[in-house]
Amino acid sequence: MTNKKELSLFKLTWPIFLELFLFMLMGLVDTFMLSSVSDEAVAGVGAANQYVQIAILILGVIGTGASIVISQYIGSHRLLDVTKLSALSITLNFIIGILVSLVFIIFSGNILAAMNLEGDVLTAATTYLTFVGGSIFFQSIITSASAIIRVQGLTKQTMYLAAGMNFLNALFNYLFIFGKFGFPEMGVAGAGLSSIISRGIAAVVFFWLLYRSLEIKIEYRYFYTFSKNYVKEILKIGIPSAVEQILYQACQLVFLYYVTYLGAASLAARQYAVNISMFTYLFALAIGTGTAILIGRSVGAGEKDIAYNRAWSSVKTAMVLTIPTVVVITIFREPFMRLFTTNEEVVSIGASVLLLGIVLETGRAINLTFINALRAAGDARYPVRVGFLTMVCVSLSLGYLFVFVMDMGLVGIWLAVAADEWLRAIFVLLRWRSRKWERYSIISSDK
Repeated sequence: MTNKKELSLFKLTWPIFLELFLFMLMGLVDTFMLSSVSDEAVAGVGAANQYVQIAILILGVIGTGASIVISQYIGSHRLLDVTKLSALSITLNFIIGILVSLVFIIFSGNILAAMNLEGDVLTAATTYLTFVGGSIFFQSIITSASAIIRVQGLTKQTMYLAAGMNFLNALFNYLFIFGKFGFPEMGVAGAGLSSIISRGIAAVVFFWLLYRSLEIKIEYRYFYTFSKNYVKEILKIGIPSAVEQILYQACQLVFLYYVTYLGAASLAARQYAVNISMFTYLFALAIGTGTAILIGRSVGAGEKDIAYNRAWSSVKTAMVLTIPTVVVITIFREPFMRLFTTNEEVVSIGASVLLLGIVLETGRAINLTFINALRAAGDARYPVRVGFLTMVCVSLSLGYLFVFVMDMGLVGIWLAVAADEWLRAIFVLLRWRSRKWERYSIISSDK
C-alpha cells in the first residue's frame, strides 16, 4: 500500500483526470455514435442517463462512504480495518445493485413515460434504460472497488482499467449499433448491450485488482461478516454524500422535464451541451477527488492544519486549470456542437448555453474542491443542507421563472444551475474557512 508521505496531489490527480476523462468519453462515444442514428435517439439516451446517474449515486452511498472511512484508517495505520471494510462495502453495494437493476427492468417504461417523453424519444429511452439500468449491479462492484483502490494511491491502475473499459465500449458500440462484421444492426439497443459487456468485464478486473491491492488480504468470511460499527461509519459519510448528489441529479431531472416543453431540438441540444461541458469541469473533479484522498489521510493522522491548507491550494489549482478550458470551449462552441449534429437549430441552441460556461464552471470548480474536502474530513451533512437550500429552493424556482415566465429557453436552465453553483460555492468556502469540519473526524476518538 502506498505510504501517505509518498503521495502528492499531482501524482494522484493526473491518473484520476485521465480515468474520469475516459469514463466521460464512454458517454461521449455513445452520444457521437447514436447521433448518426437520430437526434431523437440521443435525446432518449440522455433522458435515460439521468436515471442511470441517480442509480450510480445511490451506489455511491457505500462506495464514497467506505472510501473516506478507509482513507482515514490508512492515515491511522489500521490496515486490518481497511481490509474488512473493503470486503463489506463490496457485499453491501452488490446487494443494492441487484435491487436497483430489478427496479429498472420492471419499471423503465413507467418511469420514463412520467417524464413527458413520447414517440421515438420515449422508445429510445426505454430501450437504453432497460439494458443499462438492468445491469447496474456490475457498476456496483466498479464503484466500490475503484474508490477503495484509489484511496490507496493506486490511481494509475484504475486509469488503465478505465482505458480498457472505454476501448471495449467503443468497439462493441461499433459492432452492435451499426451491425458491423455480421452482427445485427441494433441502434440504441446496441449501445446498451455494449455497455453491459464492457462494464461486466471491468467489474471482474476491478474486483481482482482490489484483492491484489490490499496489504492484508481479504478472507472469504469478511464478505458476509457484518459489523454494525463499520456500517455505521460508512453510512455516516455515504448517506449524506449520496443525498447531496441525488438532490443535484433530481434537480437535473426536473430541469429535463422543463426542457421537454421546449421541443426536441432543445432536448438534443441540452444533451450535446452537457457532454461538451463535462470536459470543462473535468480538471476540478479530478483535483477534488485527489484532494479528498490526501485530506482523509491527513485527518486520520491528526494533521488538520495540513488538511486545511491543502484544500485552499487545491481550489486555486482547480481554478487555474478550469478557466482556460472554459475559454477554449466558449471560442469553439459552434464547431464542437457540429461534431454531433448538422441541425443548425440544435447547434444554435447548444452554442448559446455553452457561452455561459465561464459563469457556471468557475462556481462548480470551487464546489467540487471544497465539498470533496468536507466529506473527506467527515463533515458530509453540511453540503446536503446547503444543497437543499440552493438547488431545490433557489435553482428550481429560478429555472421555472426563466423558462416559463420569461421565455428564456435552455439559457434559462443554464443560468438557474449557475446560480446554484455560486451560492453553494460561497457557503462551502466559508464552512472550510471556519474549520468547524475539524470536529467531525470519523476516528478522532481513537487518536
